[in-house]
Amino acid sequence: MTTSSKRMVDLREWRRFRAWKLAQHGWKQRDIAMALGVTEGAVSQWLKRAREGGKESLRRRIAPGPPHRLTPAQRAELPALLAKGAEAFGFRGNVWTAPRVATLIQRTFGVRYHPSHVNRLLRTLGLSVQQPEVRATQRDPAKVEAWLTEHWPVLEKKPGKKDGRLSGSMNRVSTSCRPGSAPTRPKGRPRS
Repeated sequence: MTTSSKRMVDLREWRRFRAWKLAQHGWKQRDIAMALGVTEGAVSQWLKRAREGGKESLRRRIAPGPPHRLTPAQRAELPALLAKGAEAFGFRGNVWTAPRVATLIQRTFGVRYHPSHVNRLLRTLGLSVQQPEVRATQRDPAKVEAWLTEHWPVLEKKPGKKDGRLSGSMNRVSTSCRPGSAPTRPKGRPRS
């Protein structure tokens, strides 16, 4: 939470507590609302909350978010299912990608997850998805190895110095730019 948003939360909480204190001193809701710069409805809700839940119910509450769609038992079962491998569940290749895990969860537990959420779910379980390597089916490992040992080192070499000069050496300007050949200002006119 940034400093400015923390201050805003503190201000909001302070206003709720201040409204409660003013109400305890006999202020009317309308006067409290005007003094704090809020609506009467907000003051009414705060005071109701404090009467029902005590003064501490005016503190900031963190939203809990939606409930988990997988039960704790299903979440605990998921790593064991993934350990069996993707091919055990009818996928081609033994790589678990996010869409495959989402499909597995839907088939096994009847719960639908978006693949991007599957990544978050797996991270909470201490797992991660795998990225498949894309390789040509015609790939010849012998030719790849030969290219890596023969051609790659040549391409990897960096250009060196030639005759003690670099391509951007500091020479005199080319002869096509002789002194006096550049446009000049007319004589007798002051610079502006």
